[in-house]
Amino acid sequence: MQNQLNVRPLQAADKTRWLDLWNGYLDFYEVGLAPEITENVWERIFDTNNPLLCLVVVQDETVIGFTHYFFHGTTWHATSYCYLEDLYVDQNVRSRGAGRALIQAVKEAAQKEGASKLYWHTNKENETAQALYNKVAELTGFIRYDVML
Repeated sequence: MQNQLNVRPLQAADKTRWLDLWNGYLDFYEVGLAPEITENVWERIFDTNNPLLCLVVVQDETVIGFTHYFFHGTTWHATSYCYLEDLYVDQNVRSRGAGRALIQAVKEAAQKEGASKLYWHTNKENETAQALYNKVAELTGFIRYDVML
């Protein structure tokens, strides 16, 4: 029997577990960030003047995944868009609905906010994530370009 998943906002008491998962996420994407960047992300999540938000998924009282998201204006609609920037689930408990639950929770938050669209990106080689994303969203034909500043 599958244990129930609960999605809720990140809490200060979750820091150690969030940090473990965040580091797993960075390792997955082979990204190294200075500790002060990670601490800044943590602080911005709890800063009510900053748009960055975080939800976690909990199973058996353990945080097993997170998502970071935020709302931003757009020129194509009268309301905001919601960008799901990061989504990560502990590798030991994947394919049990945690990623889907996080996406659904962000979708509900976006609807409550009145956003006109929820969107995200993933690496073209991340076929595991794409298997889920293809079930819950429409793949667009847009290509992303970055300019590092």
